[in-house]
Amino acid sequence: MELSREQYDRIKDCLPRQRGNVRIGNFVLLNALLYALEHGCKWRGLPKAFGRWHTIYTRLNRWSKKGVIERVFTRLQEEQILSIKIEVVSLDSTSIKVHPDGTGARKKTGRNPLARAGAVGTPRFIWCPRLLATP
Repeated sequence: MELSREQYDRIKDCLPRQRGNVRIGNFVLLNALLYALEHGCKWRGLPKAFGRWHTIYTRLNRWSKKGVIERVFTRLQEEQILSIKIEVVSLDSTSIKVHPDGTGARKKTGRNPLARAGAVGTPRFIWCPRLLATP
């Protein structure tokens, strides 16, 4: 998916006007967005030909908050330049495994502050005795 200049000229009136010293034009920015959507890459994975990934991300983030991205994709579909099927995907903990550090488990460290005789500070572990059977 890449826009040609003719296709871009048909939709450029729904984009904000560029002001100031802008290194990346709207044409290149839209092609970078389409590249990321097509390939499913991270922002850092964009080719260097599009420019700095952070600049692209920042401008697209601003555009999405202002509703520009929605207008652009609506216009792309109205002009029959692209046909896009939007799907919603929901992921939960049954399909995504959590890294062991994110589960709240104790960290494996070599030092144990309670094992030392002169441990300073509050204890890190609270021992709660349970009564299993009555005598």
